[in-house]
Amino acid sequence: MKRRTLLALAASTMLLAACGQSTTNDADNTATDSAATGGSDLLQRINNGGTINVGTEGTYPPFTYHDESGKLTGYDVEVTRAVADKLGVDVEFKETQWDAMLAGLDSKRFDMVANQVSLTTPERQAKYDKAMAYSWSGAVVLAPKDDNRYSSWDNLKGLRTAQSLSSNYGELAERYGAEIVPVDGMAQAIQLVKQDRADFTMNDNLAVLDYLKKFPDAELEIKLTAPVSEQTGSGLVLLKGDDAVVAKLDEAMAALAADGTLTKLSEEFFGADISQQK
Repeated sequence: MKRRTLLALAASTMLLAACGQSTTNDADNTATDSAATGGSDLLQRINNGGTINVGTEGTYPPFTYHDESGKLTGYDVEVTRAVADKLGVDVEFKETQWDAMLAGLDSKRFDMVANQVSLTTPERQAKYDKAMAYSWSGAVVLAPKDDNRYSSWDNLKGLRTAQSLSSNYGELAERYGAEIVPVDGMAQAIQLVKQDRADFTMNDNLAVLDYLKKFPDAELEIKLTAPVSEQTGSGLVLLKGDDAVVAKLDEAMAALAADGTLTKLSEEFFGADISQQK
C-alpha cells in the first residue's frame, strides 16, 4: 500500500510539472508573438488607427485653452490634432493641472503630453522622451521701435531693464551689465518701457510674441533674440521605452514642417513662425 501511494504521488508530481512547463511555454510564445506583431499598446493603437490620449492644461493661452465657444484649442492642441491626422488616429485630450501633468503621464492616465514641456533637467531626460520639437523659445529683448541701440547683446551694458527680481531674465540682463528696475511681472515691465522709465525688458520669446500679437499698436518690437544654442524646444512628451512611437511622431512632425502646417499654425497663434530655431 505504501509503495502504491508513493507511485501515485510521483505520477501526480510529473503531471503537474508537465502542465507547468506547458503553461510557461505558452506564455513565452504569447509574449514573443505580441512583441513580433505589434509592440506596445500605444504602438498597436497607432498602427490600427485607434485613439491616443493626450494630457494638456486647457487654461494656458495661446498654447492650450478654450475659445469663446468653449472649444479646446491653442497652438499645442492644434499641432497635436494635425499629428493625429497624419498618423491616421483619433485624439482625446484629457485636461489636467500643470502640477499634475507629468504625474498623470507616470500613472498612464494619458499616452503623452502637449503643454510646452521641455526636458531641460537630467531627471526629466532620464524618465521621458520628447518627439521632434514644434516650438522654440529663448530670451528676447523688447524695446521701443525707434530705439536703435541694440545691435548686439553687449550693447545692453548700462541700460535700464524692467525685470522681476526673481526672474532668470533679470540675472541674464545683469550678466550683460544692465541696470535692473524691479517690477512684479511682465505687464508692469512693459508699462515702464512704454513710459520711458526703463529702456527695455527681457522675457521669453513666446510670451513676447503673444503680447505683440494682442497689442500690435504698442510701438514695441523684439530687438535681440537668444542664439540658437540657448534656445529650448518643446514637443510631445511620453514615457521612455517606446522608441517606435517616438519615430512615428517624429515622422509626422517632420511632414507637418515640410508641408507648412507648423508655420501656418505658428503664425495663426503668434504672428510669427515659432516652429524653427532662429
